[in-house]
Amino acid sequence: MKNVPLLAALFLLALLGELCTRPCKTEHPASGHHDHQHAYSHFGDSISPDGAIAAAQVAEQLKGKDSLALKVSGIINSVCQKKGCWMEMEIGDGKTMRVTFKDYAFFVPKDASGKVAIVEGYVYNDTISVEELRHYAEDAGQSKEEIEKITAPEVEISFEARGVIIENE
Repeated sequence: MKNVPLLAALFLLALLGELCTRPCKTEHPASGHHDHQHAYSHFGDSISPDGAIAAAQVAEQLKGKDSLALKVSGIINSVCQKKGCWMEMEIGDGKTMRVTFKDYAFFVPKDASGKVAIVEGYVYNDTISVEELRHYAEDAGQSKEEIEKITAPEVEISFEARGVIIENE
């Protein structure tokens, strides 16, 4: 009988030790989860970093095609400052690729600019209307004067991601 409290205390210590050694996954405020073991935050569908091509190769891969399923790794250039509902990634030669999220189902952190991201989904050439370009400019926090300078549609490389991984600092 005297050993019951001692055994209970040892059991609790062993249980606590087991829980403290498991990888920690916590919810991220922008609808993803943070994986301490791999230093990534995940958003949308679960994807892995394996097999991603460099963002600078996207234009070459897309040449002559309407769209293409790809996994791409690159630097986030900017993020929607209203909700995190889109981001732009550098693709070389001073150009960026707008990344939107499939079915508007998830967002990324608004402070993700400058971080490395891996996106998986479809890349395609898209004609962006003046109205949509102005909307994106407003989301990015541009001034009214800058927004009014947008007067013509633009053809740009776009990406619809089903999943995103962002490397943590």
